[in-house]
Amino acid sequence: MTPTLVRHYLPHAGPAPRVDLGARARDWSEIQERMLVPLYEAVYERLEVGPGTRLLGLGCGSGLALLMAASRGASVTGVERSSPERLALARERLLPDVWSPRARAHTRLVYGSPRDAADAETPGYTLVTAFEPIGCLAGDAEGLGELLASATPLTERGTPVVLAGWGPPERCATSSVLRVATRLADPLRGTGSPRPVLRDDLEEVAHRAGLRPDGSGRVACPFGYADVESAVRGLLSTGLFDAAITATDQVQVEKELAEALHPYRRQDGTVWMPNVFRYVIARTT
Repeated sequence: MTPTLVRHYLPHAGPAPRVDLGARARDWSEIQERMLVPLYEAVYERLEVGPGTRLLGLGCGSGLALLMAASRGASVTGVERSSPERLALARERLLPDVWSPRARAHTRLVYGSPRDAADAETPGYTLVTAFEPIGCLAGDAEGLGELLASATPLTERGTPVVLAGWGPPERCATSSVLRVATRLADPLRGTGSPRPVLRDDLEEVAHRAGLRPDGSGRVACPFGYADVESAVRGLLSTGLFDAAITATDQVQVEKELAEALHPYRRQDGTVWMPNVFRYVIARTT
C-alpha cells in the first residue's frame, strides 16, 4: 500500500507524518490490541454478556473486543470513525465468507457514527462499550462525549455504558514511555508529561452525557512484547506519537522510544510494562 498522509489529534502546525496506514492497522491488530484483553474480559464477565446481549462498540478498531463478545453469543455492532484500515481488519475477523447468512446477520460493522449503524428495524442496544482509553490526549474526553451523545438514544432505558481510561500514572509503567511523545512534540516543555489522569475523568464524561454512574473497576493490563522492535511498532500504532513524529521525524521518535523502553526489557529480550486501567459503568436514563 502506498504510504498516506495522516494527522491524528496533532496540536502542531506543519506537514503531517507520512505513515503507511495499512501497516499501522496491522501492527495494532497483531501487536497492540490484545493488551486490553483483560479489560474486555473483566467487563463482559461483570455484565454477564451472552446470547441476550445486543452490543454497540464505539471505536471498535480491528474488532477484537467485538469478537470476544460474539464468542459469548452476543449480537454485536461496531462503529469506527478514525481508521477505515482497522475496520477492514475487523470485517475479516467478524464477517468471514465462511459464515452463514444467519450468523452474519448478528454482526454489523460501520464506518461513521452510531447513527449510521441504526435503522427503523434495529432494536435498542442493551450494552454500549467505549474501550479506547482516555487520559493521554487533550480533547479525548470531549471526543468520547460526542460519540456517547449519538449512541445513547439508540439504547434501551437503563442500558449500561462502559467507559475506559488509563489508571494513575504511578500505576502505569507505560506512562514514562509516553513522556517521549510529549517531550518531542512540545520541546518547550522539556520533560513534560502527558495530560494528567484525574480520578473522576470517566465520571465527568458520563455526567456530561446524561448518564448515571453505576459502578467502576480497575484491571491490570500489562503491555508485553516479544522484543523492543515489536514494542516500538505496537506503541506507534496507537497514534499517540504522531505529534512527536510531526515535530521531529520518525527515526528520532523510534530511537528515543527504544531508549525509553530499556528499563522494561528483561534478560530474555522481551519487554514487560505493568499497567492498570480503570473502567466506569454508567446507565442511560
